[in-house]
Amino acid sequence: MARALSERCRAGVQVNVLVDAVGAMAMPAGQRQLMTDAGCRVETFRPLRPWSIDRANNRNHRRILVADGRVGITGGSGTSGKWGGNGRTDGHWRDTDVLVEGPVVAQLQGAFVENWLEATGVALGGDDYFPQPQEARGTVRAQAVRSSPAGGSVAMYTMFLLAVASAQRSIHITNPYFVPDDKMIETLVQTAHRGVRVVLILPGAIDHNLVRQASRSELGRLLRAGIEVYEYRPALLHAKTMVIDGIWSTVGSTNLDRRSFALNDELNLVIYDRPTARRLDEIFAQDLALSRQVTYEDWRRRGFVGRLLELLAVPIKSQM
Repeated sequence: MARALSERCRAGVQVNVLVDAVGAMAMPAGQRQLMTDAGCRVETFRPLRPWSIDRANNRNHRRILVADGRVGITGGSGTSGKWGGNGRTDGHWRDTDVLVEGPVVAQLQGAFVENWLEATGVALGGDDYFPQPQEARGTVRAQAVRSSPAGGSVAMYTMFLLAVASAQRSIHITNPYFVPDDKMIETLVQTAHRGVRVVLILPGAIDHNLVRQASRSELGRLLRAGIEVYEYRPALLHAKTMVIDGIWSTVGSTNLDRRSFALNDELNLVIYDRPTARRLDEIFAQDLALSRQVTYEDWRRRGFVGRLLELLAVPIKSQM
């Protein structure tokens, strides 16, 4: 990725790269140098400094790539080798992203510009970033939903709650960091009691085991309500998708936890289109075939170590 961006810089394309200070800690210095030497502008979002400690916990978790203001990609993927495989083998994370064209690209660009302005003080604009006119490229209705603690936005949390509460037939959720609050759990339970089939695919393995155990502590309430829970087995699951009633869907960076809803800058694409929902449901079915179902009895028989980690996670649950 660094080489590809550098090549475009040398070809005269203006390249702006924004990385989160925490998320990019492991980024080799040589990659940043490669890009800057080629003329790319590489900036860091909220550097870790003593005088900004009050914002150190608020990170940029958005994934946005926009080319020429006309093509956009968003979802859950980062740019390390973890995303270099098919998500079916150990070491290669399983993720989902979408590529879009048309007017909705300007909404992705707007989210990037918002973060870039905070990080650099520079407002990006004009036809290079927001070309006119942006005509429809198809018949799909889509909207980028973004939230940020900087503006006190609860847009993402509200979107998920309303989507779940509005379901009539089915809810298919894939999410790696599933630590919902009581309101979200109660909404899922009530929806299941209305006869809606709710199916969750969660990770069987995770890069933060304490988060996994915090997630499992609440599964009993869901399982008792008839909600189906599966754990993805082949590799680490990182996709964040939801499909409602086979018509409404969302793909993005948001985990179903407080960190995504209240602490991070996040972005999801919401899509109102049956063919897109059908495609995501097909992917969901493929992942389901590679997952193991968790029953209520399984949950009750979880071991001592798991229960201990659940207890240890309680004091820091608000940060997950």
